[in-house]
Amino acid sequence: MTLPWKKLLSLLLPLLIIAGALGLFRFLKATKPEQPPPKVQERVWRVAVERVKPQALAPELTLYGQVETPDLLSLTASANAWVEQVAVRDGDRVAQGDVLIALDPRDFEPRIAQARAEVEELQASIESENNRHQTDLLALEQEQRLLELAGQSVERQQRLKTQKVGAEQSLDEAEQQQAQQALSVSNRKMSIADHPSRLRGLQAKLASSQARLEQLELEYERARLTAPYDGVIANVDVTEGDQVSRGEVLLTLYARASLEVRARIPAPYQDEILATLNAGQVLSASAQVAGTEVKLRLARLDGEAQASGIDGLFQITNHDELVRIGQLLTLRLARDAQSDAVALPMAAVYGGERVYEIQAQRAQTQDDGAGLDQERPDEQQQNKQQQTEKAASPLLRMRAVDIDMLGTRLGADGRELALVRSPELTAGDRVVITHLPNAIDGLRVEVVE
Repeated sequence: MTLPWKKLLSLLLPLLIIAGALGLFRFLKATKPEQPPPKVQERVWRVAVERVKPQALAPELTLYGQVETPDLLSLTASANAWVEQVAVRDGDRVAQGDVLIALDPRDFEPRIAQARAEVEELQASIESENNRHQTDLLALEQEQRLLELAGQSVERQQRLKTQKVGAEQSLDEAEQQQAQQALSVSNRKMSIADHPSRLRGLQAKLASSQARLEQLELEYERARLTAPYDGVIANVDVTEGDQVSRGEVLLTLYARASLEVRARIPAPYQDEILATLNAGQVLSASAQVAGTEVKLRLARLDGEAQASGIDGLFQITNHDELVRIGQLLTLRLARDAQSDAVALPMAAVYGGERVYEIQAQRAQTQDDGAGLDQERPDEQQQNKQQQTEKAASPLLRMRAVDIDMLGTRLGADGRELALVRSPELTAGDRVVITHLPNAIDGLRVEVVE
């Protein structure tokens, strides 16, 4: 009897152990604390917003131009000479009357002295000619009187010969003397008649000599090159000791007031700009130079257009001392003002065709009585408070708004702003200015300062 009982015990013991383990597992499972089901929470994106303020704003057109001047003055050598002094260098600012370059005066003085001597010689010749003419006039009276006397002598000798008292030889001598005196009168008259021609010839030579003297004196005066106006030296081509020839360029300079900027206006905007100018409106532009705003105005358009556009010539109205010829500038040209325009940061615009505004939506709450019964009283109170706060504060979501892109302009802080217009944007609306890569309709957001 003992053996069967032991054998039965050995068979039941494993079963009892398994049954006890199962019972323990069920007990532990029944008494474990229950975990609340995980709640799926929607992600909230933190964004900055800006209030919509529709107003009349002028979009700006970005242009790229170069500084130039139509009045670049080239000063040249007045004659062949040596350079004695160079008082300026490239980029120097000069005032009207400042000496820029001086040529050696010894290259001018001998020629001026020679020309003056020629003028004095011709003046003396003219004076001598006038004296000679006066003498001829007096001498003609005497010679005419002598001619009359010679004629009377011939008549007397003829009477004597007729009376057979005078000799033939005396008559011949009287006639010869009369002929000689007549020839003298004729020569004197010819000399008097030629006086105006001789005088005009001398006067012409004098005028030529005086003109040459004035030219040499002018060349000598221009041997000291001075600034004709307040300006800037663009380039100096010589140095002291150089030998220069007449007409050779010595330096170039320009007046700051004559500086202008040539910038290409793209073809799509050409008609708009031309119509504005024809209407007599002033188109203003600005550029940043050395951290300073330089203001310009569109003075005129070039006389020749290209397929890519037409060149506009902008006059600098302030701070012309900051620019130089050949300098490249980025201009922002103010176009016609657009009504109901909204200025927004560039980050607020997506694809140039839409922006996102903030739309408030009330939170949805549900009372789950079964769930509340299973929670402890303190948890129930906390959940009720959270649901109350959630219901009080609306959910903020993004809504896409289609826009018309009017252009861009710089804000007061130097930021580039996009000018947009849409009938769906009204004053006070909040537009998202934080650029989100996953921006879509209905995206939940939280507004931050």
